[in-house]
Amino acid sequence: MSSVDALQDELALAISLADAADAMSLPYFEKRTFTLSRKADHSEVTEADRNTETAITELLAAERPFHAIYGEEHGTAGDESSEWTWVIDPIDGTSNFVRGVPVWATLVSLVHKDRGPVLGVVSAPAMGRRWWGGVGLGAFANGRPVRVSEIDQVSEAQISVTFNKGWDEAGRTEDLVRLQQSAYRARGYGDFWQHMLVAEGAVDIAVDAIGLAPYDNAAVQAVVEAAGGTHTDRFGRRDYSSNSAISSNGRLHSAVVGILGA
Repeated sequence: MSSVDALQDELALAISLADAADAMSLPYFEKRTFTLSRKADHSEVTEADRNTETAITELLAAERPFHAIYGEEHGTAGDESSEWTWVIDPIDGTSNFVRGVPVWATLVSLVHKDRGPVLGVVSAPAMGRRWWGGVGLGAFANGRPVRVSEIDQVSEAQISVTFNKGWDEAGRTEDLVRLQQSAYRARGYGDFWQHMLVAEGAVDIAVDAIGLAPYDNAAVQAVVEAAGGTHTDRFGRRDYSSNSAISSNGRLHSAVVGILGA
């Protein structure tokens, strides 16, 4: 799969997967009718998470039986020998979902074993927002083309930072505070949203928590890159499987990594 036309077909499928996911997840959120349990790592999971991932994987099994699938809730499926893997987070922001905060989304990405994420869809139905993009396809928010900002000084940048215990354990919380204080304006939008704001050019830098998984990163990386931005781990490596993530407009990336990844 090398042509833009072929990738466009895969993006069309990814958007249809997001449609199916929204149809499953949004009624749970609106009606507040779901069971809640805890995983081994104490993170929250609901039947909405599991059923949404099932809806996606069943469609993929029918439409792309020769591809692999990797999801947060059900693990691996499909043809695990394939060079192509669909990486799925059925509900990114489950804690928000549980508490009635509308900032949550389904993340769908197609990943190549060597090239990494090549397309992504981020669908946040409770916000009425959806972002998508891919290599050679550009990036879009609700159908509108988007592009990262051109801010080139941290002192002029709007930044979103997610503090968590992972940053404490890495001994870098003070550096996060220093970065935040050196920026023009700092907020904490969190999860997928901060990265999509980078893709839109509304935010210039987004620093995520430490403790991420591939399904947290793959789709947002694809969209940020399609919008002309940069998405790496805190050490500056383009690796969607890393446990940390920084996205930026690209112009500011080396400065941020220099502060946080040393």
